[in-house]
Amino acid sequence: MDDREAVYTMAVASRLTGMHPQTLRKYERAGLLRPSRQRGNQRLYSEVDLRRLRRIQYLVEERGLNIAGLELTLAISDRLDDVGPDATRAEMQAALDEVGDMSRDSNGGSSDPPVDRPRADEPNPSAD
Repeated sequence: MDDREAVYTMAVASRLTGMHPQTLRKYERAGLLRPSRQRGNQRLYSEVDLRRLRRIQYLVEERGLNIAGLELTLAISDRLDDVGPDATRAEMQAALDEVGDMSRDSNGGSSDPPVDRPRADEPNPSAD
């Protein structure tokens, strides 16, 4: 079986990932994944889709990312995957710059620096 072959219904994908079906729909609406559609418009998920959902789940639950953070993180990851492992440093930097440009465009051109937020596994000095 090909990893891109869509074989899992939403109910099965939900069970395999531990995510509620509504969450799967939300991620699809946000453009984070695109399951294929069967006749009758039923969503079908592939192994590739399930791996992406597990990555999303990790980023949300362990790293605290929201939809905007997921969009940027997955865009970077997807773009670097497109460039490939044999890319030169300049090609990788160009790919990252493209994603950065996309992020600024979707952010209304804001150049505000990102907010530095403590990671979940770091102690919070303000909690003392």
